[in-house]
Amino acid sequence: MATSELRKRPQPAVDGQEPGPATDIVNPALDSSTGHPSGEAKYGRFMSLLRAVTFSLYFGTGILTVHTSQFLGAPLYFINRELYDAYMSLTKACFGLLITTMTQWWAPTVIRISGDASVAGQLSLTPDGRVQCNFPERMVLIANHQIYTDWLYLWWVGYTSNPQMHGHIYILLKESLKWIPVVGPGCMFNGFIFMSRKMAVDRPRLAHRLGKLKARGTAPDGKSFLAPMWLLLFPEGTNLSGNGRKKSANWAEKSGLKDGQHLMLPRSTGMYFCLAELKGTVEYVYDCTVAYEGIPRGQYGEDHFTLSSTYFQGRPPKSVNFYWRRFAVADIPLDNQEDFDKWLRERWYEKDALLEQYVSTGRFPANGTEGHIETEVKTQYWWEFLKIYTMVGTFGLMFNVVLKLVRLLARA
Repeated sequence: MATSELRKRPQPAVDGQEPGPATDIVNPALDSSTGHPSGEAKYGRFMSLLRAVTFSLYFGTGILTVHTSQFLGAPLYFINRELYDAYMSLTKACFGLLITTMTQWWAPTVIRISGDASVAGQLSLTPDGRVQCNFPERMVLIANHQIYTDWLYLWWVGYTSNPQMHGHIYILLKESLKWIPVVGPGCMFNGFIFMSRKMAVDRPRLAHRLGKLKARGTAPDGKSFLAPMWLLLFPEGTNLSGNGRKKSANWAEKSGLKDGQHLMLPRSTGMYFCLAELKGTVEYVYDCTVAYEGIPRGQYGEDHFTLSSTYFQGRPPKSVNFYWRRFAVADIPLDNQEDFDKWLRERWYEKDALLEQYVSTGRFPANGTEGHIETEVKTQYWWEFLKIYTMVGTFGLMFNVVLKLVRLLARA
């Protein structure tokens, strides 16, 4: 269904008016007895506490293990840069497995996926019920920012891609995250880009990092290649909230622009700079519109899907919904900032229309006659979480062997 058609879809019933045909499916709202989109908490106080403890132990030990492996591999930077990058991509994949398994075990949810004709044939189900995304190894990925878990689910999409890309995710982050212990240094090892939101400050660091992402390596056969890369951007800059919506509305009014209903207007400067720098090394921008089931019109996901309710109380979203589109970089106006700003804003108005359909009907448009793909966040094999600890375990084994060899030589 074309986005222009979406904009003409009738609005949901208001003040007793009869709903139009677009509201045949009613999007679930808050549970009347609990005031939560996912209904009553599945676990009581004791079990919630136990789940919080086990979750913290798993996530804490996992992230410390990944970070330790990053520090152990850091000397490779001074030995061979390509080897260092390959090693860090392995640690990044380990973190991707960590957040995928913690969601699989503590916050299982349905993932419902569809897209327009531009992604036809790139989304499918495997025989065991997992989704497989045949997305390219290099792309810029943009999405509306609903709540803090958006990046987590999109990282999992990298795991589902063929070939797997969860070790090649790069994210633009707020600079304040740099100073969080473990998390900040870990993100730096991952090659993430910290933004101060002042372009005079961000431009040189962006140019430096993007220069590395578009640098060509040399394969053993002498041929040059571009390393895999998914650059994840949230053009809205922050997740959707009441305060953010108010700022977006004020900015729209001040600029003489139409505001959206279900998202914040995007800021184009950072994305424009990224695409201009990467032009010639990236063919496509993939756009994902994200919606969480049951959030009532005018309310915000962050008020319902907190860390406690999602992972401890057993009240994750009943479904997380993705609608995918693809745009060729060659068709995006990158000659000047103003034209690009209009292009990006138009895409956001289309996303707003998609979200209006979702809020009204509980579904994004389907994949033609195939309907929607439904799956869950999960790994292919149950034992894959063990990979998180493999790199540190290998270092420990090697250290133990070297230590025994030194002692043996000393005795001799």
